[in-house]
Amino acid sequence: MLPNDPVMLLSYINTQLRDKYGSLEELCEDMDADADEIKSKLAAIDYVYDGELNKFC
Repeated sequence: MLPNDPVMLLSYINTQLRDKYGSLEELCEDMDADADEIKSKLAAIDYVYDGELNKFC
């Protein structure tokens, strides 16, 4: 289960991307999560996914 709070979600997702996953798509597939929902929640706090860096910044 992913955190609902956007700041906690940001920290959790970026840690998972750094430690376990090569892409957001890979993370979402493994965790049965919706990439668009994650992107939308993090866009609300002005973070966007950078595929080259494999993190939200």
